[in-house]
Amino acid sequence: MECLYYFLGFLLLAARLPLDAAKRFHDVLGNERPSGYMREHNKLNGWCSDENEWDEKLYPVWKRGDMRWKNSWKGGHVQAVLTSNSPALVGSNITFVVNLVFPRCQKEDADGNIVYEKNCRNDTSLPADPYVYNWTAWSEDGDWGNGSSHRRHDVFPDGKPFPPHHRWRKWNFVYIFHTLGQYFQKLGRCSASISINTANVTVGPQIMEVTVYRRHERAYVPIAQVKDVYVVTDEIPIYVTMSQKNNRNSSDDTFLRDLPIVFDVLIHDPSHFLNQSAIYYKWNFGDNTGLFVSNNHTLNHTYVLNGTFSLNLTVQAAVPGPCPPTPRPPKPTPSSATILKSYYSNIPEPAGDNPLELSEIPDENCVINRYGYFTATITIVEGILEVNIIQVTDVLMPVPQPDTSLMDFVVTCQGTIPREVCTVISDPTCQIAQNAVCSPVDVDETCQLTVRRAFNGSGTYCVNLTLGDAVSLALTSTLISIPGRDPASPLRMAGGALISIGCLAVFVTVITLLVYKKHKTYKPIENSAGNVAKGKGLNVFLNHAKAVFFPGNQEKDPLLKNQPGIL
Repeated sequence: MECLYYFLGFLLLAARLPLDAAKRFHDVLGNERPSGYMREHNKLNGWCSDENEWDEKLYPVWKRGDMRWKNSWKGGHVQAVLTSNSPALVGSNITFVVNLVFPRCQKEDADGNIVYEKNCRNDTSLPADPYVYNWTAWSEDGDWGNGSSHRRHDVFPDGKPFPPHHRWRKWNFVYIFHTLGQYFQKLGRCSASISINTANVTVGPQIMEVTVYRRHERAYVPIAQVKDVYVVTDEIPIYVTMSQKNNRNSSDDTFLRDLPIVFDVLIHDPSHFLNQSAIYYKWNFGDNTGLFVSNNHTLNHTYVLNGTFSLNLTVQAAVPGPCPPTPRPPKPTPSSATILKSYYSNIPEPAGDNPLELSEIPDENCVINRYGYFTATITIVEGILEVNIIQVTDVLMPVPQPDTSLMDFVVTCQGTIPREVCTVISDPTCQIAQNAVCSPVDVDETCQLTVRRAFNGSGTYCVNLTLGDAVSLALTSTLISIPGRDPASPLRMAGGALISIGCLAVFVTVITLLVYKKHKTYKPIENSAGNVAKGKGLNVFLNHAKAVFFPGNQEKDPLLKNQPGIL
């Protein structure tokens, strides 16, 4: 009898060995196994239970620290980067993306092969073969061609065949996604993405794990593992930006009195789950102005008092969808059914006897209200509210410079007294800055100051003037035109005068020589040698000069009148 017990125990042990020896997905992919309740209620569409067996012969399993990881990729290690558009509102879709980062100087080409980048670095150690992995050549050699070999090796770890697709030869990586006790497997290139609906996912943080394999002859080799936390929430993920004109730093939640603050609500809804929802924004600014309700995601509000205020926002979205099942009314007894028959003639009779039985007919008009919340504490202080340029004047320099002009800007402001002024001189489009100057200022209570700035060359300039204090910055802009300067300086003017005088002297000299020559060749009619008086020599000279310049008047020459014997 004892031998029989040993024999039965051996049979039980032999029957148990295959079950224990077989690897399962949760043994390979997950360290924490979810409860049976999570496996049952978090069923993801298209995903499989990680209780399925894993083909360890085709997809080897290496533990962390295994020396074989060092040789899993030529030229270094491959990193997998996993991202998601978490957080996701329950009922919406969440997308996960895995990107492979290859070693330096390696990339994936258009055919899905891994090649060395040309001119990546001046390194003679790079092999002459341009390919790191030439999977196209493998498929052409028949390892992954048609026939039994193709059917035997083109399968996932659970034995399911690869999906038929004309581009499957370019998909050389196998991605295994694992979460909530389930897995999803797909082919891909150096990047892969999946989306899951979160309707059945438990609210809170969850873990997504991904294992990546590459083709290797008649098997696959693990090259990377990565995991990331994603969040499913029943509150609408919202973010509020607050901005204000003249506010120096909006990120410190300090704003200016008597200037409107722009509140903009951003809803994180990458899958557009709320596109068909009616959304309302309920504001309480904490300054006893009451409750503001709007269907616009932006709103302006002005605080008129200094102090600290508590801001509260509630976002409500009415999401259309099927109503939750409702309990059926209790089935009446025969006597009561007879009495109430006339009242229930239009009501269908209950299908079951259980008063808590749920109706199977959903109400299509139901909506599910989802809410999002935002709170902030903001501080309101005084600041520079406005700045204006009221006058621009040209400054006359004692010694004018042809390439430089000085301009005075008379500036006024409202609000607190500025402590700094900055000037930015740009091109006429106000896009390309040419010069920027900041300097402290000392302004009295009238808040009026004069800012002097230099301009190099003529033309049109855009001038931005900014007045600032510890919490505010006020800006104003203007376009000015600098005319061209007279290039003549005092020295040049003196030189020009000297040149003009020299030219006049040369001109007079030439005229004198011409007159003298004319006078020397002229022979007047004489009465006698002693009749010419010395005192009339100048008159003769002038008369001859006049004859040169006025030849038409020679008949009036007085010398002719002095000769009465000539007709």
